[in-house]
Amino acid sequence: MKKMIWLVDDDAEVRHAVCMMFNLMGYDSRDFKDARSAAQALLGGELPNMMFLDINMPDVNGLDLLQFIRQRVTWQNVPVLMISSESQDSRVEQAIRMGADGYVFKPVSFDDLEMAIKSAFQRRKAVTGELKSPDQN
Repeated sequence: MKKMIWLVDDDAEVRHAVCMMFNLMGYDSRDFKDARSAAQALLGGELPNMMFLDINMPDVNGLDLLQFIRQRVTWQNVPVLMISSESQDSRVEQAIRMGADGYVFKPVSFDDLEMAIKSAFQRRKAVTGELKSPDQN
């Protein structure tokens, strides 16, 4: 079974392009147009292997969703990376302090995305003591 990566971003073009990259890397993907939809899926019992959250979204932003995820024991070990065009050091530092496992800048390149995914899986594996390598299904 392939690992599932979720993308939460209000931009349909970004969702399409990034999910296509996930699929080319061998991952299954699911995209959400807003934080509320992703939170509802989590509350409904769905659990991805990794999540990417856009910071700037209307209504509920990615940092709010990150905080919501990190407050639940069930979801604490899911790697969460931020994806944003916002490159201010203070914003990146804030996301990391809040529990983000990484930060990818838009426009997203295939190589940067692949490196971020592998690094996040490796970091979480080291933290949780998981024995499977990030490339194993």
